[in-house]
Amino acid sequence: MMKKKLFKTTAAMLLVLAFITVNAQHKKVAIEKSVAETKKLDINPVKSEINVQELSGEANIDETTPKWNRSLVNYEKSHKISPEIQTIINEKTNQKLQNLKKSYPDEAQTKDIMSSPTIGTNFEGNWFDGMTPPDNSMAISNGGYIVTVVNSNIEYYNTSGSYLYSSSFDDFFNDASLTSIIYDPVVLYDSGTDRFFMVVLHGSTSTTSKVLTCFSKTNNPLDGWWVYHLTGNPLGTGNWFDYPKIGVSTNEVYITGNLFDNSDVFDEVVIYQIDKNDGYSGSSLTWSYWHTISEDPFTLVPASYGIQGNYGPGLYFVSTDENGIYTDKYRFYDLTDDLTGSPSLNVYSIDADFSLAGNALQYGSSVLLDNGDNRGLNAFYLNGIFHFVFHSERTANYNGINYNRITVSSLTNWNSKFGLDGYDYSYPSVASFGTSQYDKSVMICFSRSSSSIYPQVRVVSCDNSGNWTGSSLVKAGETYVDVYQSGGVTRWGDYSGISRKQNASSPEVWLSGCFGKYRSGEHAYDTWIAQINGITVGVLENPNSTKDKIKVFPNPVYEMFSIEFNLDTKMNISISLTDINGKMVKLLYNDVAKKGDNSFSFNKGALTSGIYFLTIKTNSNFIKNEKIIIE
Repeated sequence: MMKKKLFKTTAAMLLVLAFITVNAQHKKVAIEKSVAETKKLDINPVKSEINVQELSGEANIDETTPKWNRSLVNYEKSHKISPEIQTIINEKTNQKLQNLKKSYPDEAQTKDIMSSPTIGTNFEGNWFDGMTPPDNSMAISNGGYIVTVVNSNIEYYNTSGSYLYSSSFDDFFNDASLTSIIYDPVVLYDSGTDRFFMVVLHGSTSTTSKVLTCFSKTNNPLDGWWVYHLTGNPLGTGNWFDYPKIGVSTNEVYITGNLFDNSDVFDEVVIYQIDKNDGYSGSSLTWSYWHTISEDPFTLVPASYGIQGNYGPGLYFVSTDENGIYTDKYRFYDLTDDLTGSPSLNVYSIDADFSLAGNALQYGSSVLLDNGDNRGLNAFYLNGIFHFVFHSERTANYNGINYNRITVSSLTNWNSKFGLDGYDYSYPSVASFGTSQYDKSVMICFSRSSSSIYPQVRVVSCDNSGNWTGSSLVKAGETYVDVYQSGGVTRWGDYSGISRKQNASSPEVWLSGCFGKYRSGEHAYDTWIAQINGITVGVLENPNSTKDKIKVFPNPVYEMFSIEFNLDTKMNISISLTDINGKMVKLLYNDVAKKGDNSFSFNKGALTSGIYFLTIKTNSNFIKNEKIIIE
């Protein structure tokens, strides 16, 4: 009896400890007083009074609502880079073209690469439907729901790659008051609360600018979202809100953005500080905003907690750019407290060394890919370390990944760059790949292109000691990109997406990046989603042996539909068709397929026009999930 009681007591204690760990809330670290005195900058940001925003509406799945799929496409960039910066980019692009070699060795040809990330389940995600750049963002929950967004639409999947939901943002909100362009979505998973948080922008003038702030009603995005229309012109000074970034702390969510006037000239950065519990309950939203932030930061990148749980009160931010002029400093911001406390916003200066590269080349076209500027792109905070990434020049005129670890207590920075001559490594995003809060290992998703390859998605790891693996190919480009090119340059980024699956038994991240794809009559982009679940020694490329040997055509389907695939060995294979609601329409084949080349075809038969999903599995392993259109 005593043993049984002891066992029960111990088991109960372990359950309590497990619960505490899973729902852990972490304190921010203190910056050393002597360090703060020497590195703190004299700023006087202004915090607004506390505002209350009533619930504006709900976003629920309603398949009976007519799908308008409105979109307005403008071929020009909204915000022109300053003449000084554009001159540098043009000069470096010209130097790149003048010094171009016939060929460059790839990572697989270098002798010092010994390991690379391994790719698990992977599949095609959001399609290009007229908006560019893709602006990939994604989040995955502990329950395995994947929310992936691009500049025009939102989709849900599960971890086997099965499609759950898809909608344009116009139809997602289904709100007659939203009459302008809807764009720039960003999404995160709040593991401390087990909910999703998302922001999407509306309008590009001071009179139409809204920050559509969305909180999932439950941990399942299919259950809908609470939606709040926050103003994109908070100061009432004729500005509009662009380039959103989001973060989450123990009690709050944060939105940062750049304000532009109606002539598209940058004015200043703002931070929206919001009580997240209001949003998750669908109550009136309590929020405030910070403005007149000295040092003229351009794009403030917030850092959520890197593993399960949150930290706080307040949040950390970083900026690599001062009012569009690149300096040799990072600006580190500490928002010290929650709205219910006495928050202040302190800024510190940290030495840095980075520069611009030229625009990127791509195979098959003289159209260049816009490498943009050196603004910060993505960050997380873990165990006293602020991790963040952006891209900057690594070798002469070519971009590489610029990865940083700021030790908050001492405000010192460790920095390392990753890349290769002849290739542009751009638009990175970073997630923790550590086995504990003490492990600084990360995974970084990014886009890559060169004169010998189409735009592709890749992933690389940097371990606790700062050693890089080789990068792995996640999805090769299928074509060059020249959609909406202007002056011989087309948009490429502006972001990639990455999210750690916080409750996985071993480190696991999911990513979404863009690759060159011929879609809708354009040489454009589509999205590829992938699970990254470890490091493999001696493997340099993801062979995608089965997936890349499967060809599905034509798409759209008019009469006959064909699938060609090559198998390394004889195996059982199933081919099924589901509709847009995930309902099985037809099990097309379920039997053995032989080693070597195989071809399978079928007539569209009684299928009505619309979108379907073709799923191919071998034994119990998912290997292909392709969206097809029946005309």
